[in-house]
Amino acid sequence: MVVIRLARGGAKKRPFFSIVVADSRTRRDGRFIERVGFYNPVASGAEQLLRIAFDRIDYWVNTGARLSPTVVRLVAQAKAAV
Repeated sequence: MVVIRLARGGAKKRPFFSIVVADSRTRRDGRFIERVGFYNPVASGAEQLLRIAFDRIDYWVNTGARLSPTVVRLVAQAKAAV
């Protein structure tokens, strides 16, 4: 199954998450199909907190991909901000 989930990057104590489309059997930070956005929980000042490509999310959901619970929350948060 294909899932849309977070993949962690960044340094120790400075997390940065990519929102990726991946096979559910791969590791969290392993191979992915497509990067559809990012989430920076420690953004400050002019840095962007969240960016999501809604058209790509819709495409993958229509082809059968599932969203992780955290990504569902982030998508709802981004839609409310727009």
